[in-house]
Amino acid sequence: MQFNSYIFILCFLPLTLIGYFGLNRLGKDRLAKLFLLAMSLWFYGYFNVSYLVIICGSIVVNFAISRLMDSSFAGKEGGTRRLLMIAGVIFNIAVIFYFKYYDFFIENLNALFRTDFVLRHVVLPLGISFFTFQQISFIVDAYKGEVKDYSFLEYALFVTFFPQLVAGPIVLHSELIPQFKDRSKWNMDFDNLSKGIMLFVRGLSKKVLIADVFGNAVNWAINQAGAIAVGEGALTVPEIIILMLSYTFQIYFDFSGYSDMATGLGLMLNLEIPMNFNSPYKALSVADFWKRWHMTLTRFLTRYIYIPLGGSRKGKIRTYLNTMIVFLISGIWHGANWTFILWGILHGLAQCFNKITHGIYEAGVLSIGKLPLGKHIMKLVRALQWLVTFAFINVAWLLFRADSVEMWISILKRFSVQYYVVRQEILEPFRIPKLTAALEVLGVANSTVAALWISLVIFMIFALVICLCMKNNYQAEYKRNVLSVLSTWVLFILCLISLSTVSTFLYFNF
Repeated sequence: MQFNSYIFILCFLPLTLIGYFGLNRLGKDRLAKLFLLAMSLWFYGYFNVSYLVIICGSIVVNFAISRLMDSSFAGKEGGTRRLLMIAGVIFNIAVIFYFKYYDFFIENLNALFRTDFVLRHVVLPLGISFFTFQQISFIVDAYKGEVKDYSFLEYALFVTFFPQLVAGPIVLHSELIPQFKDRSKWNMDFDNLSKGIMLFVRGLSKKVLIADVFGNAVNWAINQAGAIAVGEGALTVPEIIILMLSYTFQIYFDFSGYSDMATGLGLMLNLEIPMNFNSPYKALSVADFWKRWHMTLTRFLTRYIYIPLGGSRKGKIRTYLNTMIVFLISGIWHGANWTFILWGILHGLAQCFNKITHGIYEAGVLSIGKLPLGKHIMKLVRALQWLVTFAFINVAWLLFRADSVEMWISILKRFSVQYYVVRQEILEPFRIPKLTAALEVLGVANSTVAALWISLVIFMIFALVICLCMKNNYQAEYKRNVLSVLSTWVLFILCLISLSTVSTFLYFNF
């Protein structure tokens, strides 16, 4: 079930709120949790009923392992607990490997050794990367003795809680389960409800009114790049630039929109979900970008992989190696394609470059600060840093979106071709209604093409201003006044009108 669908907005969500708070109001708190679990399973199983077998089986196995570690069978210390923890981690990795990477592994094995192993064409369960990592964190914390005596119902609800189930954020048990137990959160809070609705609508508008517009341009350009790699019909330089910027904005507004909606849904239920974005396109370096983008994934990789590997405590070479391992895993986590793996490696190399040059940069800042025009020079330096970082992110996102590494390379090679025609098809998704008619009244020549170019520029500038100048939605003030209510309703109606074709969130594929 999609957040941006009529059945979710007009049926599922109202039923969930009424049922959950209604049962709590009657003093049936355990039944209320069971109801929320059932609704979360309906939400997940709506995509494909067979997914329920996978997620339910995963929940049972992980909870059983955590209980065995906590039992007298394992003892408080010793090798048995460690073996159980390792078994739990291996189980989760095996599940995600089979469903997400098996065919990719076999394809490459066949290509490398000229074997003919049969592909299984396994259907990828939605959100498996998210709920698998969430359960790995639980298993490791249970081994460390950081997990309290949670009931099976509370654990199952923690894993399946529908706002964060399919596309994150990756929530820790310590962040969510204690909130299920908090009696002060069992009754409807109209402040949280109103704030949650406004946050949900703003996230929905990011997805429907912005991300999907850029996505239509991206789809045309990628299809064109796949069909015609070279020759007259291939992408031109300005079309490639439009493609890169469009995907950069699409993935930002798509994923951050989902995260805003998830946070808003949590607030409607009086539950706080950790933030996942902090204006990542304001970053002045790749290291800064990863402190702002998909923050809960960065936290997981840091806490459960980078630090156990030794982090930065074992010398510079080991630090760089650990960094590359983490980003390689990040790339693999995102998908079973060499594009994702190479994307992770590129970001890892950029992160290592940041670590190597950090000391030089800090010394340079101190030196510049002593100059008469030091402040103005630093502004120029930061502007250049932002431009280089944003350019790198764009090129890397193009790799992330490309169907293959070969497609990415062929697109980049087109920058050397001096051909600057821009076809109307890539501009058409940005069309602003009535703008052509307005230009015709003003007597503008080629009003249709001019309107499309103006629309493109408006969308690009609007998106960039939101990314660089606006507060994150979770940081914004939500006042219950006439202006807030009116703007929320206008956005909501515009989104409802635009839901005739429901598009999947990008991170559902990861």
